[in-house]
Amino acid sequence: MPVNRTRFISHSALYLALAVLLPIGFHAMGLGGRLFLPMHIPVLLAGFLAGPLCGLLVGLLAPGLSYLLTGMPPTYAVPLMSMELPMYGLVAGIAFYKLKLNIYLALVIAMIIGRLMFAFGLIILGMFMELPYTATQFIAAGGALWTGLPGIMVQVVLIPLIVAAVKRRQGKS
Repeated sequence: MPVNRTRFISHSALYLALAVLLPIGFHAMGLGGRLFLPMHIPVLLAGFLAGPLCGLLVGLLAPGLSYLLTGMPPTYAVPLMSMELPMYGLVAGIAFYKLKLNIYLALVIAMIIGRLMFAFGLIILGMFMELPYTATQFIAAGGALWTGLPGIMVQVVLIPLIVAAVKRRQGKS
């Protein structure tokens, strides 16, 4: 986990850039964001590889920056994802580094808490504007579990492999 300021800034910039670029690549291949959740991957990696604060920062900034640069995600989703994604990065980092949970358990806990924050955002945002779906519909649909199942499966397989590879590489340096 990076401890100095330069490493923190460089890691944050790297994962933030990936959080903007990965969705562009997925959309270019015709793979929808709600299906494969490409922005979630760099945010989770930031939490696991650079720590909870980096994960929080990347998750907070990625949706807005991506929207400003690419027009994605949809306008209504930016504030929702700006609540959901920071929880992914923060909880992944805390569960992995502070609580010393294994990566799979930390990943699942981060995903659950992030999705609950998305549902909470739907409740709050739904008070002020009309949304394509309500928190009740979201929760009834399994917290978008079924829609995002391919992305969740990719994350459960890919994130632990990447984290293990990076950790091995760091041990050799």
